[in-house]
Amino acid sequence: MAKPRTTYSCTECGGQHPKWQGQCPHCGAWNTLVEAVATPAPSRFQNLAGTRSEVRALGSVDATDKPRFPTGIEEFDRVLGGGLVPGGVILLGGDPGIGKSTLLLQAMAAIGAAHKVLYVTGEESVEQVALRAQRLALVNAPVSLLAEVQLERIVAAIGAEHPEIVVVDSIQTAYTEAITSAPGSVSQVRECAAQLTRIAKQRGIVVILVGHVTKDGAIAGPRVLEHIVDTVLYFEGDTHSSFRLVRAIKNRFGAANELGVFGMTDKGLKGVSNPSALFLSQHAESVPGSAIVATLEGSRPLLVEIQALVDPVQGGVPRRLSVGLDPQRLALLLAVLHRHGGVETAGYDVFVNAVGGVRINEPAADLAILLAVHSSLTSRPLPAKTLIFGEVGLAGEIRPVQRGQERIREAAKLGFRQVLIPNLNKPRQAIDKIRVMAVDRVDEALSLLRE
Repeated sequence: MAKPRTTYSCTECGGQHPKWQGQCPHCGAWNTLVEAVATPAPSRFQNLAGTRSEVRALGSVDATDKPRFPTGIEEFDRVLGGGLVPGGVILLGGDPGIGKSTLLLQAMAAIGAAHKVLYVTGEESVEQVALRAQRLALVNAPVSLLAEVQLERIVAAIGAEHPEIVVVDSIQTAYTEAITSAPGSVSQVRECAAQLTRIAKQRGIVVILVGHVTKDGAIAGPRVLEHIVDTVLYFEGDTHSSFRLVRAIKNRFGAANELGVFGMTDKGLKGVSNPSALFLSQHAESVPGSAIVATLEGSRPLLVEIQALVDPVQGGVPRRLSVGLDPQRLALLLAVLHRHGGVETAGYDVFVNAVGGVRINEPAADLAILLAVHSSLTSRPLPAKTLIFGEVGLAGEIRPVQRGQERIREAAKLGFRQVLIPNLNKPRQAIDKIRVMAVDRVDEALSLLRE
């Protein structure tokens, strides 16, 4: 018997190479080539979906929207864009033990009364899944279980059971006999995901894939896996905290960057109806270094507390550390604060944190970060019940952000009394019980707070 030939596959693009090298010649990524067994030519692969596509004219295609399947969990439906779409493929990733299987079991138990569900478990036995269901008080949930990792048998079960929703937990444990490499390899993950996607599209069923993550937090396997599916969801949050965040990184059927907030209880994950309250200050009175920003997560305005600590450096190089925020953005803001605000931070360590484990990526938090740093440096707290948002430019100008009025209304609902915003975001009509302070430049914002 001939010895299997060894190749090296790129985890980013899936390209194969006969020998290892530091940089992938296809996509240019560094240190992404991993050893794998050479796979047969693509022409040998069997189309497990069992049907053949036909060429159709664009005008003859029925383009009516299909009704979604609500999961019964409001926060999960929000992230999905309103529910599960027939023929859609969803990839859910997250750290081990963060609650991926718990959330899916709860959702499938709720939706199983109206739609047929097949839950394929490759990491646990059906008895272990049943024990989890017992802890979640879901013993009699109408969900069919299958403990299997071979793709051909999973496809056969789909053909026999005719489910409307299929969950594969996880895609890294599945393998096909058409490829000789081990389960979890780049070629196995790519081919299994591609075959399940073909089945979902041709039969109009929903396929949910659970994915492992690497130590860097990215979904393990080839990057092409995220391009194959329709929706990519990430679990975020500290496993030592009782709160979990589910973020839509990609969604062909809804808004990207939509955020769902859950609380972990002894009965599973529960949606949080007012997530802004989780990320706001719990101080009895205003303290230096604390500022409230209104960030936009998908279609939802979210109020988050930004905390800053500025301390004289104790020898060596001053440190700049941020948690939940872009560290490069922090260095930029400190330079703007010095040049256009006249505030020197070169001799201080600066630490900035977004409360609650949330990650803020949009520049609307710039002004709040800058004022929180200044507040900590001067030991003067910002005015109580004040909301701050705005993008800071390198020339010291305060730029407007999108959907400013929605952010202000969210603050009004939570009892805020005043907002400090860019001048171009100033509402045309007054908002009840909200004082609006509009500024054009950084020095104007600092002078307002000194009054």
